[in-house]
Amino acid sequence: MSIDILNLSYEELEELLVKLGEKKYRAKQITGWLFKGVKDFDSMTDLSKKLRDMLDEIAYIGELKIQDKHVSRDGTIKYLFKLEDNNLIESVLMEYKYGFTACISSQVGCKMGCKFCASSELGFVRNLTAGEMLDQILSIQKDSNNRIGNVVIMGIGEPLDNYENLMKFLRQANLPEGLNISYRRITISTCGLVPGILRLADEGMSVNLSISLHAPDDAKREKIMPVNKAYSIDKIISACNIYTEKTKRRITFEYAMIKDFNDSEQDAVSLAGKIKNMLSHVNLIPLNYIEGSEFKPSDRKRIEKFKKILENNGIPVTIRRELGDDINAACGQLRRSVINRN
Repeated sequence: MSIDILNLSYEELEELLVKLGEKKYRAKQITGWLFKGVKDFDSMTDLSKKLRDMLDEIAYIGELKIQDKHVSRDGTIKYLFKLEDNNLIESVLMEYKYGFTACISSQVGCKMGCKFCASSELGFVRNLTAGEMLDQILSIQKDSNNRIGNVVIMGIGEPLDNYENLMKFLRQANLPEGLNISYRRITISTCGLVPGILRLADEGMSVNLSISLHAPDDAKREKIMPVNKAYSIDKIISACNIYTEKTKRRITFEYAMIKDFNDSEQDAVSLAGKIKNMLSHVNLIPLNYIEGSEFKPSDRKRIEKFKKILENNGIPVTIRRELGDDINAACGQLRRSVINRN
């Protein structure tokens, strides 16, 4: 079976080259070409013709196809990519004052079943490979002609449910010979898979961790996030404290503001009581409304009041800037609309 060379770690690529009778240093040359976005071995002109032919026989370079692309008035670009097996995933390119950030997917669909998320209703199909995660960044860079300096794994899927491929992706993205993205510029977003958080704490990577919390107590969280039945808020917070202790990285708690559900003054007080004195900050997210959903976004005045209560309790808090709201940039929305249309 032919190998997608983007799926190989640097060490695995070196081993393959040795088996082919080549020197290990060829891995650095090949990696350089791959991370320039080259999609055929014949273009790797500093390799011998013999090696290029051998690679052609046993391997290929995976390539995502742009199925759809929407550009927002604020410059945000949303991509719908088609995979080799015709499944669809989403990625988003966002520009901030510090540079360009890619938000990428980690799975085709999602198992977690969060009630307010467009990705959940279509169910889970499969994990993405490390190569497919990498190629989202490479494809965005090639299409936009912008270097990606920051990555958030916050698109479709639960990253910690695809742990091995996630780890391989992180190491590949960090390679000096490749994308050379610092771990400190990579953020993993999870709904709170405690075993994964604890494993990640021991990896020595110091990536940023973002927790999709979205409720101040277990009763409310279980109504919108089934994962809370397995991992309560207290268990998640305990794991987060271990993570911050080992990595010295601040935790971000993501909190979608849902009208008349989790946005009251008492909700803010309850949340503050849970996370006070942690090395953390809260990111309040104006809910992205999904057509047909029972959940509506909170109004701005209520969000500001919620923010003030957290700040009065000494908790750093921001309100997420709404990027790409005119192109349905929230994860899963574009894929959902295309699949439902078909």
